[in-house]
Amino acid sequence: MANKFYITTPLYYVNAQPHIGHSYTNIAADTLAREMRNILGKDNVWFLTGTDEHGQKIQRQAENEGAIPQDFTDKMVLTFKDLWKDLNISYNDFIRTTEERHIKIVQQALEILYKKGEIYENKYEGWYCTPCETFWTETQITDKLCPDCKRPLEKISETNYFFKLSKYQDWLVGYIKNHADFIKPAFRRQEVLSFLELNKLTDLCISRPKERLSWGIPLPFSAEHVTYVWFDALVNYISAVGTFDAQGNYNSRWWPADLHLIGKDILRQHAIYWPIILRALNIELPKTIFAHGWWLVGENKMSKSRGNVVSPKDLVDKYGLDVYRYFLLRDVPFGMDGNFSEEAIVKRFNGDLANDLGNLVFRTLVMIEKYFQGNIPDVEISKIELNTQAKNIREKIKALPGEVNLYLTAGSDFNFSLGLEKIWQLINLSNKYIEDTRPWNLDKEKKTEELKVFIRLLAEVIREIAETISVFMPKTAESIKEQIGQDKIKKGNPLFPRIDLTPKT
Repeated sequence: MANKFYITTPLYYVNAQPHIGHSYTNIAADTLAREMRNILGKDNVWFLTGTDEHGQKIQRQAENEGAIPQDFTDKMVLTFKDLWKDLNISYNDFIRTTEERHIKIVQQALEILYKKGEIYENKYEGWYCTPCETFWTETQITDKLCPDCKRPLEKISETNYFFKLSKYQDWLVGYIKNHADFIKPAFRRQEVLSFLELNKLTDLCISRPKERLSWGIPLPFSAEHVTYVWFDALVNYISAVGTFDAQGNYNSRWWPADLHLIGKDILRQHAIYWPIILRALNIELPKTIFAHGWWLVGENKMSKSRGNVVSPKDLVDKYGLDVYRYFLLRDVPFGMDGNFSEEAIVKRFNGDLANDLGNLVFRTLVMIEKYFQGNIPDVEISKIELNTQAKNIREKIKALPGEVNLYLTAGSDFNFSLGLEKIWQLINLSNKYIEDTRPWNLDKEKKTEELKVFIRLLAEVIREIAETISVFMPKTAESIKEQIGQDKIKKGNPLFPRIDLTPKT
């Protein structure tokens, strides 16, 4: 395994408030960053997130609010930073596309490509979608509507600068075919390959005239143009962690990225534009780009225009931070779409969290208090002959960290749901162990040594669960560790008091 791990989220566009989709990506990235810190040490993991702040949509939104774009973006950035704090996101760096360090690298990258002949000037006539900030050709559109968002297109004619995307099409197809982990899940990889094999790439327009859009990074070779927001935003992955030397070589301790986590709606930009830009700059490609699914309400994607956006902060305030994190990571295999409902959260809360995990911790602490005055029995279980059920639990304890880690890798498609399922298998085995052993009978029959072994094993189970669950639910893990203590427990309230669903009369 490499001695470093560099993970990124997309840059979130600051034209609207953050929603569940944003929080989903960052919670997933946070979980993986925490897991890798446990394995590689905290100094060898770099977790980058940030905001995308240029473009026409931002300029128009700022104008609508009677603000200048910089003031508007400064205000919106705080809403994202506040949410990441509320969600316990342990990022190492937060990059903004309006920062000097980013602007400098974008302009250097443009200059390098321009000098290499990878960028040229040309006149463009065609259709443009302002909400998507995308140009479309006549053959790609129907009824003058954007193929992506179905909103009306504008006909424009202007001189712009173009990046030679088409030149690299065959190379990219070959690269994707030869690198199975480059785009994940596999069905997304196939989607990109199918697109590339059925369509001829057109060169990418990487500029906008200042007269139409002033809010952007100026092109270093044209005072009349600013950089297209998608070229600008993608460069953040290298602008945050490295520099170009005088010869145009890129240097970084962290690059290549081990994982770009994105939503499926921006797969094309990441799996086509970005690798080709890197190739033209002679920079190594990221190891894996993973596109996860959407959270739907009924059949529809959450969107401001549909009025079905759910606030992560509201859900955290209502159910608790770790309940929210657990639900998002457990309910749907990562990569697939999920159906969001509060009923589903309550079901997970009362079932997995209250009945299973909360119950196991609380009843174990109650027994330690009742039978051993809060002291965990000092028994060396490895030297004792255990029954089959106890042996099975002990083996599960040993195997659990490796099993969970296996699911949090590219090879297993970062399957958080199955990783959590492994933890819950141990929780459920332990709850059954309590029912089958009937410790209250051991106490009545004065079988003190057997009772000590039983309690000691449960304490070991709870410690291991706290360790392995800490990457998914950090606050819950801290609370469990605090209550189970080292030698003496500090029993608190139940971790997850059940939500009463009985209708009020």
